[in-house]
Amino acid sequence: MIQVEELLSTKQIPGNYFAPQAYVRSDLELGLLENRQGDRLLALPESLIAGIYLGLEAETGKAARLVLFNCGRWWGRSFYRRFCEEITDFYRKALPDMEMIEFLQCLQQCWETHGWGKLELDHSYYDRGFLHVKTWHSPFAQKAPNWNRPACFLETGILEIFFSKLTGKELRCVQIDCESMGADYNRFLLGLKERIEPAESWVESGMEPDAILERLCQPKS
Repeated sequence: MIQVEELLSTKQIPGNYFAPQAYVRSDLELGLLENRQGDRLLALPESLIAGIYLGLEAETGKAARLVLFNCGRWWGRSFYRRFCEEITDFYRKALPDMEMIEFLQCLQQCWETHGWGKLELDHSYYDRGFLHVKTWHSPFAQKAPNWNRPACFLETGILEIFFSKLTGKELRCVQIDCESMGADYNRFLLGLKERIEPAESWVESGMEPDAILERLCQPKS
C-alpha cells in the first residue's frame, strides 16, 4: 500500500509553463498585462503593426527592412535570455539539459502565447546543414506592405539570434516564403553564413522557395 508520506514527497511533474491561462495575467482596472513572473507584457494592436511598417517605409525607404531585422535581433537576444531564465526556474533544469521534445513544446507554446502565431521546426534538411522553420498566422506578415518579397524581417532577426545563442554558432536566417505573398505559411532557413548567404540574392530575384532549397542542398563539386 502506498503511504501518504510517499505521495507528499513525490516530485510533481511541472505543467505547461507557457499555457495562456496560466502565463498571461491581466488587471482590467489598471489595464495591465503581465506574465506569471510579474514581468510586463505589451499588446500590439493590428493598426500599430501596420503603422510601424508604413512609418518606417516613409521615413527610411528600403532601409525599413534592415531596421526591422536589427530590431528583431535585439528583441531575439532579450527573448532568448528570458526564455532560458523562465524555463530553468520552472523546470529546474538548464536548457541544454532538456529533452528535445520538451524544448520544442516550450518554444512552440511560448511563440503562440505571445501572439506570434504557430511555429514548427522541420529537421528534413538538418543533415545538409540547414534548419527549416515554418510559422503560421504571423501578425507581422498579415499587416506587411506589398514588397514583392518575404516581409517578416522582425521574425527573421528574432530567429537568427535565438538559434545562434542556442547553438553557440553564428547563424544566418533567410526567409524564403511569406504569407504576405499568398503563401500558406512563412518559411525560414537557418545555417552558417557561408552556406546560406547565396539564398538572399535568390530570394531577391524571385526564385521559388522549393528551388532555393534544392539549389542550396546540391552537393558542391
